[in-house]
Formats: sequence, C-alpha cells, structure tokens
Amino acid sequence: MLRFLLRRIVGAAVILLIISALVFVLFYTAPRDPARVACGKVCTPETLALVRHNLGIADPIPVQYWHWLQGIFVGREYQSYGHCPAPCLGYSFINREPVFGTIVDRFPTTLSLSVGSAFVFVLFGVGTGMLAAVKQGKMLDKVASSASLVASSLQIYIVGVVAMYFLTDQLHLLDRPSYTPLSENPGAWFSGLLLPWLVLSVIFTANYTRMARSQLVESLSEDYVRTARAKGLSRRTVFFRFAWRGAMGPIVTIFGLDLGVLLGGAIITEKTFSLQGIGALSVKAVSTNDLPTLLGVMMVAAVAIVVLNIVVDAVYALIDPRVRLA
Repeated sequence: MLRFLLRRIVGAAVILLIISALVFVLFYTAPRDPARVACGKVCTPETLALVRHNLGIADPIPVQYWHWLQGIFVGREYQSYGHCPAPCLGYSFINREPVFGTIVDRFPTTLSLSVGSAFVFVLFGVGTGMLAAVKQGKMLDKVASSASLVASSLQIYIVGVVAMYFLTDQLHLLDRPSYTPLSENPGAWFSGLLLPWLVLSVIFTANYTRMARSQLVESLSEDYVRTARAKGLSRRTVFFRFAWRGAMGPIVTIFGLDLGVLLGGAIITEKTFSLQGIGALSVKAVSTNDLPTLLGVMMVAAVAIVVLNIVVDAVYALIDPRVRLA
C-alpha cells in the first residue's frame, strides 16, 4: 500500500510541475502586456520599463518561471515589495497584495460551500440511487429516474435566482446567502450557506442518483452476488457487503473529481449568491487581467484536484485490492 501511494505522489508532483509550466507560459505570453495594465492610464515608456522590472516580468519567460517556482519553496525578492515569504505566488498587479494571502483569505468561503454541498448531494444522491436500485422497475424507481433527468438539465444560475426569490425574498424561509466564519458564529455560518448548498446540490444530486442506481443495478446482477444469495445470506448482507462495495468504486472516483473542482472555485454559484470565494476571485482576476492572481487560483485548483485524486486512489485501493496489485 505504501509503495502504491508513493507512486501516486511522485506522479502527482510531475503532473503539477507540467501544469504549472504550461499555464505560466500561456499566461505570460498573452498578447496583452500585464505591465501596461499595472502601470495605469498615464504611463510613459520609462515608467513602463520600471514597472516591468519591479514586477519581475522583464526577464525571459524561462527565467520568470524559475523565479516563480523558486518562490513557492524558498520565497522571492521583489524590487517594489521586498521579500515575499514561501509559499510565494507573487503579488497582484491590481491591488499589490500577496496572491497567496488573498487566496488564503478567500479559501474558507469556497471550502465551506464545497464541503457542505458535497455532504448534501452525496447523502441524497446516493441514498436515492440506492432506493431506486432496490425498487428497480417500480414506481419509486421511475419517479427517481425521471426527477434526476429533469434536475440534471437545470442550470445553477437559474435555480439559484428562482430559489432566492421565493425562499428568501417572498416566503422568508431561509436567510440571504452570506458567509460568516464558522469559528465566529456557527449558526450564522450554517443559515447563510444553506441556500447555496441546496442549489449547488440539485444538479449533483441528480448525477449521483443516476450513477448510484446504474452501478448498483449492475452489481446486483453479478455472479458473486447471485452466489451470495444462493448461500442463504440475508438481503441486507448481500446488498451492503457485496453489491454496495462493488458499486462504490466509480462513485468514489467521480466524487473526488467533483470535490476537487468545487474546491478550485464554484464560480457560477459564488457569483449567483455574491459569495467572495476563490471562484469570484478568479472572475475578477480575468476581468482585470491580473495574471499572478489567476495563475495562483488555477494552481490551487490543480493541487486540489491532484491531491483528491491521490486520496481517491487510496480509498479505491482499500475497496478493491486488485488496484494495488495492478
């Protein structure tokens, strides 16, 4: 098991290095000059050259990338800002603040939104899929399958606006979406994020319902499940010990990918409910051509996806020993 995880970690490090190099080159070879954006409207050639030097973008691209990569591990020196301690992702071209510090400030909002909604859509999606698989062909199965198809076709920005109008503005059943740190007021944290959790969970719940149902239906028809039934084991034992364990693999895999993407920034949800998380930060960075911030957000998203993939591989190996042998 240890060798299995070590191989995954080494592979993940190589993947992150390649991603960082590709993204850095794509961003900093863009036609729009980031130094001119940072310089402002009134900018002479001398001032532009000074800004480019102070921002550390006067060197060739490979040198810039090496300095950026070095800053992540040991920090970096800037002419205008002084020493940037590790992990240093540079300074924003717009507000002149450290990118890593800005991301750290915004990350609790995205983390709360992602983990809370993940709990909801896994609980309801997988639970509904299990019931539909057990009641295959019956009314409950047909209703759950039809509802999941309808829900998967909905868009978050439409469901979010409609839900906020009725549940918050008209019926006053839920508080308006907001973020309060969990350590300050757990009640306000929960009530402020409940509506975004429910809305974000609509589409994901539908996907997990269909996936859980199809995987369980397939597992229930396997030879080893029929053999367990023939041996006289109870229906509950056959379902949870054999069929459910065989169906968990794909569900765990997709869950790791979905949670990694959400941790990288639930852009549409955050914009719909005016939550200042990483997704909203990336939108602002795109609109202002703030390349260091955008690069930092993308690397955080890449790290979240890669790390969760390693966790999924470990869980998958625990579920299915054949993965470790492979």
